[in-house]
Amino acid sequence: MLLALLSDTHDNTANTLAALEMLRPHNPAVYLHAGDMVDPDMLDLFAGLPFHFVFGNNEYDHGQLRSGAAALGLHCHGNFGDLTFDGKRIALLHGHDGTMMNKLLHADKYDYVIHGHTHVRNDQRVGRTRVINPGAIHRARVKSVALLELSNDELRFLELPGP
Repeated sequence: MLLALLSDTHDNTANTLAALEMLRPHNPAVYLHAGDMVDPDMLDLFAGLPFHFVFGNNEYDHGQLRSGAAALGLHCHGNFGDLTFDGKRIALLHGHDGTMMNKLLHADKYDYVIHGHTHVRNDQRVGRTRVINPGAIHRARVKSVALLELSNDELRFLELPGP
């Protein structure tokens, strides 16, 4: 099962559309957004996709994000998503709450912790847990998203062209 990983889109419609165009040919089964989409209008870009997201530290209208997601058939998990796909347990969060992040990293109950916040892509292991930040497509030196194949644990970062 192939997952598309995004984070920190920050209302950047042009880069978000470019990222989705890069991801589309790979036909991901699920799209996971690790927060800081910001404006509820950004949800329209993900309409029709199997899309799950969490809030970041720059989303303030949680009610409108929740209702907009429901209207579009998208999955809003609030501040934290505890998801299972293809038998793999995934924690989805933004990562700005250091205490929560630390607890998840040392809980030893997740196969993956997917987060954003730092605007820097990262891939590391803490015990049995693979911790992935797909990077950001706004305010990042290198703008990136990622593809994670759960069947073989293969991770690929995709870089957006341009500055």
